[in-house]
Amino acid sequence: MRLADLALLVRAPAALSVPGDVIAGAVAAGRPLGARTFGVIGSSVCLYWAGMALNDYADAAVDGVERPDRPVPSGRVPRRAALAVAGGLTAAGLGLAAVAGGRRSVCAALPLAGLVWAYDLKLKSTAAGGFAMAGARVLDVLAGAVLPGSGAQPAGVALRRAAVPAALVGAHTGTLMALSRHEIGGAPVRVPAATLAVSALTALAAAVPVARSDSGSAAQGRLSSAAPSRLVAQFPASLKGVAAAARLRELRAAPSEGLRAAASERLRAPASEGLRAAASGRSRTASAGTLPAAVTAGAALAYLGAYGAAQVRAVREPSADNVQRAVGAGILGLMPLQAALIARGGSPRVAAALGVVHPLARRLARRISPT
Repeated sequence: MRLADLALLVRAPAALSVPGDVIAGAVAAGRPLGARTFGVIGSSVCLYWAGMALNDYADAAVDGVERPDRPVPSGRVPRRAALAVAGGLTAAGLGLAAVAGGRRSVCAALPLAGLVWAYDLKLKSTAAGGFAMAGARVLDVLAGAVLPGSGAQPAGVALRRAAVPAALVGAHTGTLMALSRHEIGGAPVRVPAATLAVSALTALAAAVPVARSDSGSAAQGRLSSAAPSRLVAQFPASLKGVAAAARLRELRAAPSEGLRAAASERLRAPASEGLRAAASGRSRTASAGTLPAAVTAGAALAYLGAYGAAQVRAVREPSADNVQRAVGAGILGLMPLQAALIARGGSPRVAAALGVVHPLARRLARRISPT
C-alpha cells in the first residue's frame, strides 16, 4: 500500500478541520493552549482518519458502483487493510487521549470513537446518522473544554462554557450530513435551501459577542467622602482620583481663602492623575474588545463566503455536482466557523492563524478530495 493511497483513504487534508474544534472548546472553557491541547488534537485527528478508513471499508460494495476510483474499490488498498488502518488509528487516538488528558480526555474520546464506528457500520443509512456525526463533532469541541491541568475549570463548568461553540459546530455538521445524502443523485431544492438558512443562523450566532464579567473586580459600593487617606491609598489610581475630587469639594467650602487655595493645589494633581488613569483603562478595555469582535465578524463572513456561496449554487441548481461541491466546501468551511468561535472566546490571534491555514487546506483538497 502506497503512502499516497493511504492519504486518499483517510482524506488526509480534511483532518485540518479537526484542530479548531478542540481549540474552540479549550478557549471557551478558559484553558491555556499547551501540550495537553495538542495531544487531544492528535487524538481527534486519529479518530477522524479512522472514521474515513472505516467508511471505505464499510462502503466498498457501494463505492464499487458509485465511486470506483477510491482506493478500496479500485484495489489499491485491500478492504482488510482499510479495516486494520481504522482499528490502528482508533487505538492511537484513545492512547493519545489517555496520555494528554487522563480520565477526563478518555471519557470524551471513548464515546467519540463509539459514534464514529457506529455511524460507519450501522447508522449511516438511518435517520440517526446525521445526529451521530453531529454528536461526534460536539464531543470534539467538548474534549478541548474538559482538559485537566493547572487552572482547569471543574468539568461541569467547562462543559457549560463550551456548550454554545459545541452546539454551533454540531449544527454545521448537521447541514453537511443533510447535503451528503444527495451527493450522487442531486437534491430537492428545499434541502440546500434549508441548510443555507441554518448556516446563516449559525454564522450570526457565532458572531454574537460573549458577555464577560471580571471575576477579579471589587464589589460595588459607595465611597465615603470622609474616607481616611490611608484607605484611599490602597485604592486603584482611578478611585484615588474620585476620592480626591470629593475631598476637594469639601475643602473648597471652608471659610478660609488660604485653605481653599492650598487644598486646591494639593488635590488637583491626584484628581487629574485618577482621571487620566480611568481614561487610559477605558481605552485599553475598548481596544482589547475591538480585535476579537473584528476577527469574529470577519471569520463569520468568511464562513458564509466559503460554505454559504456553495449552498447558494446548490439552491439555484441542486445537481449532484453542486451538492458535492457544497459538501466539500462545508467540510473545510468549518475552519472559518471555528476561527469565529475561537476569536469570540477571546483568542483572536489563534483564530487568525487558523484562518491562514484555511486557504492551504482548500488547495490541498484539490489534490485529495475531502469527501
